[in-house]
Amino acid sequence: MEDKTTAAAGPDWAEEVRAGAGALRRSGAGGRAPLDRAAWKELAGLGVAGLCLPERHGGRGAGAVDTARGLEALSAGYGDTGTAFAVAAHLLAGAVPLRDFGGAAGPLASLLPGVASGDVILANAMTEEASGSDIGAITTTAVRDGDSYVIDGDKSFVSNAPIAHVVVVYAVTDPDGGPFRTSAFAVPADTPGLTVGPAHPKSGLKGCPSAAVGLRGCRVPASLRIGFEGQGAALFQHAMAWERACLPAVLLGMMDAQVRDAAEHARRRHRFGRPLAEFQAVSHRVVDLHQRAEAARLMLHRACAALDRGEDDAVWRASSAKLAVTEAALENSVQALRLYGAAGLLEGGGPLRDLLDALHGPVFSGTSDIQREIIARGLGL
Repeated sequence: MEDKTTAAAGPDWAEEVRAGAGALRRSGAGGRAPLDRAAWKELAGLGVAGLCLPERHGGRGAGAVDTARGLEALSAGYGDTGTAFAVAAHLLAGAVPLRDFGGAAGPLASLLPGVASGDVILANAMTEEASGSDIGAITTTAVRDGDSYVIDGDKSFVSNAPIAHVVVVYAVTDPDGGPFRTSAFAVPADTPGLTVGPAHPKSGLKGCPSAAVGLRGCRVPASLRIGFEGQGAALFQHAMAWERACLPAVLLGMMDAQVRDAAEHARRRHRFGRPLAEFQAVSHRVVDLHQRAEAARLMLHRACAALDRGEDDAVWRASSAKLAVTEAALENSVQALRLYGAAGLLEGGGPLRDLLDALHGPVFSGTSDIQREIIARGLGL
């Protein structure tokens, strides 16, 4: 496994991402929902499609902390949490396995320059209708046939599937292999037998297109297996640690905007001849928005630092960060909407859009209760 790069992106770099994403939004290039390949390529020009990839492949060489900061800046600048979520899924569930398990050379490594440049969009296909996030219960199979594998099965809720060039697919290669029963494959989206269903009509995170993926007799060269046969579960857990630690940063960008906009609303809006900000019930609610966001950010950065340093508790700290940020984002979205009254309920408005986006947080990358189970084990319970 290749060591993670940890080059510092630095505050100036993160601000460049924020400013560049904001410029795209103001130019009219941003805000396409759902995201398409043209908009993806524009975002990739900011360097975000290869944040955590090595510089030799055209990436930024960022570790987990700086990857999270870059994703937060993208979310805040672009103004669409779903779009930033799509980039995060591409990086953390797609690029991280290729980077750390794909080898230094060969067909998998050759994908990385395109991943960083925006020419190759990645999707992650693990979840199935009956098994959810339990990789030990998936039923998709990959049967070895000479120098290829033949993959059959169905995947649900595949983020980026409608626009992906390559799908990271998890499948059973040894039904009796216990913890080594699954393997992972980088399957080109144009492989015969791979089909992408209609885009899901989601309530939130609409900037990230998702769909079901079907695989019927998909013949994939063995050279596109990621890591060793039977390494799928370990590979998935490694990717999930990165995803749970870094991906919630897109919600931090949303929460920062909520605090800023709520404070401005409280200063501007008047009731009974006074600004709302002069009513303690309002000003204290804005303070609570700020406090929850800042506390969640600290927990996320702590988890990312644990990943960068290779600490033994990195996995459960990633779950702790995911739990803290997603639950804080949901609570902040409810409280921010209350500040706006009836105006906050208007369809397409910021408060309601944020709430619909935040509702996905306690579900994606493993539910909040799954994270609590992981944290409990980490605490020795």
